[in-house]
Amino acid sequence: MRAVKNVAALFVEKNGIYAGKKHVDLWTLTRDARKYAGPSPVVAHPPCASWCMLANLRESMYGLKAGEDGGCFASALAAVRKYGGVLEHPAFSKAFAAHGLVAPKRGGWYRADFLGGWACEVDQSRYGHAARKRTWLYAFRTNLPSLDWREGASTKVFTAATAQKNKKRRHDAENDARRFLSKNEMKATPAAFAVELLKIARSVAP
Repeated sequence: MRAVKNVAALFVEKNGIYAGKKHVDLWTLTRDARKYAGPSPVVAHPPCASWCMLANLRESMYGLKAGEDGGCFASALAAVRKYGGVLEHPAFSKAFAAHGLVAPKRGGWYRADFLGGWACEVDQSRYGHAARKRTWLYAFRTNLPSLDWREGASTKVFTAATAQKNKKRRHDAENDARRFLSKNEMKATPAAFAVELLKIARSVAP
């Protein structure tokens, strides 16, 4: 039987979806994933708050400068390129352009740079997330599997009784779903999606 390849999960929660999985080495923020030095391929989830579409608003309100993440994204990208694997960030992340990566489109894998990296866009709701969560992936030295490229299907996660009490006439389904999810629930990676990411990382050739 072929041995299962070890994978390093970078910038993940201590008790998150990767915790307890065999052949997965957890690198949490407290362990400082920026210091990862191989040799296993990686699945990287660098922090996104300073790169997301609300980063400028966050800066104006709290003084947390957009684009400053302590080098987390840069180190995650470097690890993916050096050891192979896949990096995940929210769709429209400003980190892609800041680090010379081409923004992908929905429907498949696209060249992301001139170094051999590929990128794609998927929606985590196709893998079990309760709300639309459009996501960009960057893969290096991996197989490029066919993923579920379909438009995300938002799920209203509140009860009918709760909806009845809502005074507003109409609500976008995506916003409704997000409104009733906690911050941790929104950040969480669905189990099925984590499985796909680990498969991609484990496809890195020796």
